[in-house]
Amino acid sequence: MGEEFYCILKLVSGEEILSLICVDENDGDPIIILQNPIIIKFHSGPTESYIKVKPWIELANDDFFMIKLDKVITMTETNDERLIKVYTEYISDDSVEVYASSGEVKVSDKMGYISSVEEARKKLEELYKDIKES
Repeated sequence: MGEEFYCILKLVSGEEILSLICVDENDGDPIIILQNPIIIKFHSGPTESYIKVKPWIELANDDFFMIKLDKVITMTETNDERLIKVYTEYISDDSVEVYASSGEVKVSDKMGYISSVEEARKKLEELYKDIKES
């Protein structure tokens, strides 16, 4: 088995994949082993550009996938630290389920959620009383 490296692949399906890969020379029929592959798409807005990232296969439980070389149009090793950072942060993110089954976004500490409405109301009332008494 070959050495692992970060690679961008363009597949015959049109998908662009970023993944940590290695190539297995299987009796003259090379197989590419992808580890946590993600699809990357570049979008440009009126004021900024951004990258949209999602898993290559969204419902899979596996981290490793194999594809044959005939399914690849081109591939290139990347040493771009920004892309590698996007990749590593995306695959190491602990928030597995971002959306509830109804499609609503779940509130998390990262969004600034620190207390319930009742707790916040009590704290604000205490602050107001302290200011009024001073």
